[in-house]
Amino acid sequence: MGEMAVGAAVLCLGAAVWLLSGPSSGARRAQLLLAGGGAMGAGPADWRRSAGELRRLWARMRAEWWALVVGLVLAVLGASVLPVVAGAVGVPLLRRMRLARESRRARERRGRAVIALCASLAGEVRAGRQPGEALLRAARDSSGLGEAQSAVLAAARFGGDVPGALASAARERGAEGLLGLAACWRVAVDQGAGLAAGLDRLEGALRAERDQRADLRAQLAGARSTVVMLAGLPVLGLLLGAAMGADPLYVLLHTGAGFGCLVVGGVLEGLGMWWAARIVRGAEAG
Repeated sequence: MGEMAVGAAVLCLGAAVWLLSGPSSGARRAQLLLAGGGAMGAGPADWRRSAGELRRLWARMRAEWWALVVGLVLAVLGASVLPVVAGAVGVPLLRRMRLARESRRARERRGRAVIALCASLAGEVRAGRQPGEALLRAARDSSGLGEAQSAVLAAARFGGDVPGALASAARERGAEGLLGLAACWRVAVDQGAGLAAGLDRLEGALRAERDQRADLRAQLAGARSTVVMLAGLPVLGLLLGAAMGADPLYVLLHTGAGFGCLVVGGVLEGLGMWWAARIVRGAEAG
């Protein structure tokens, strides 16, 4: 098993070197030698080029793949293939967390764009423009309509069902405020009410809701820090054990009692993080 781990580590290190240097680097350097290009890999330019390639590789590498890299390092240090398996299992979990975080940020950006659209539309209406023309101008100043912008603007330009198009656009995540805009538009057009006043109230309500969510996230920052601390405590224990001269990786990966402690501790760690994250999500939903 130890030979398998070392072999896997060597293979991955070789792949990393190939990625950093490029598939044609060896042939290119051989041509430089045969052409009398001088010594290779010894000058500062080579180090700078390698550092730049390493930075580009770091930027391209998704965060979840570092779980596999850490697993490979632990596999080499502990002479076991189990950390590699654990790192591979952690890749889809971390990818799911990253996608959820990106989805939440996209929803927040879309919500801010809807607020900006309402403010810009109210300003255009106060300037004396008709609702259709005002919507055309306001949509150019913000991205609040998202992918449905062409359909909404076509309805506004040719006298179509603008409230229906806005309601369809509100189905995207973060664009729920467009339902209020559709209601304001319907009331203003059908009953002759002031569109600007309704837009002002809608913008104020959306801003208050956004600020409330931001305040809630700030209050939950301590709970999130607790989740991160729970995730880092086992790593701190391993580092302390290694600093005291023990070999915690060997005990955990190559002895029956240690492997049992590793499994039980991993299960409890996962349950604790899941429960803490569930509490945070429940508070956010409430």
